[in-house]
Amino acid sequence: MDTHTEKIAAIEAALNGIVLDKRHGVRLALACLLARGHLLIEDLPGMGKTVLAHALARVLGLEFNRVQFTSDMLPGDLTGAAVYVREKGEFVFHPGPVFTQLLLADEINRASPKTQSALLEAMEERQVSSDGQTRPLPQPFFVIATQNPVDQLSTNPLPEAQMDRFLMRLSLGYPDKAAEMEILRGDDRRDLLERLEPAIDRAALLELQAAARAVHASDGLLAYVRALAEHTRHAAGLRFGLSPRGSLALLAAARAWAFLENRDHVIPADVQAVFPAVAAHRLGLADARSAAGAAAGLLEAVPLP
Repeated sequence: MDTHTEKIAAIEAALNGIVLDKRHGVRLALACLLARGHLLIEDLPGMGKTVLAHALARVLGLEFNRVQFTSDMLPGDLTGAAVYVREKGEFVFHPGPVFTQLLLADEINRASPKTQSALLEAMEERQVSSDGQTRPLPQPFFVIATQNPVDQLSTNPLPEAQMDRFLMRLSLGYPDKAAEMEILRGDDRRDLLERLEPAIDRAALLELQAAARAVHASDGLLAYVRALAEHTRHAAGLRFGLSPRGSLALLAAARAWAFLENRDHVIPADVQAVFPAVAAHRLGLADARSAAGAAAGLLEAVPLP
């Protein structure tokens, strides 16, 4: 683990220099990518969602595309399409913006359900099928989707089954007074992004991902993850809880968090650190409580191993 400490420190220092006063959120986002998951950031406009995605791509040395989702966007605008080339006398596939290593899907809930499904299929399969051919997406492949609050105009909320494709959901929120003063005094975030240098390359990122997956989880820890999942399925006020896939997502995220904490094994605190981000959007609330509040209450209800 020690061989990776300097790389992790450099990555987090660069990210925290761009996204101020959001150290926990930044670490969660990094853990999500190390766990090979996709990230959904839900917040009001202007809170730094796009800046965080840009910063992650630059610091991790990844190819980057940004797509602004709109109500009239078609699936082919995202995945690409075959175009007839007269000189060749045949159709030639023109890859869409999804063929990249890190895709920022901005305001995903402004697109139609059909276009949302095209993206989520690519996220799950890590490939695109078109005209009878299957084309693999680059590796690594991450999607960071942003979403405005669902009560805003012209939005199409993601169904529960599609929300489940995201390993984590985050909300950055407002910066504190000191951070906002520094933002006002300092350079424009876009200028800072332009000057941001990669801390690692693709090969190093794949190595970090493999190391995160190798973090040990004892049988007692696995039993704790299962107990949390089981409790969500029967807790009062929930229509449904974590699926087995949700349990696997929680374990993968906890492994990545432990890795960022420079440990070679997962402890319950790692599970608790990632639980709200992994579980909240997977819980079917039957009342008016917030998902984050429900997740916190569930943690308190399950005893530590």
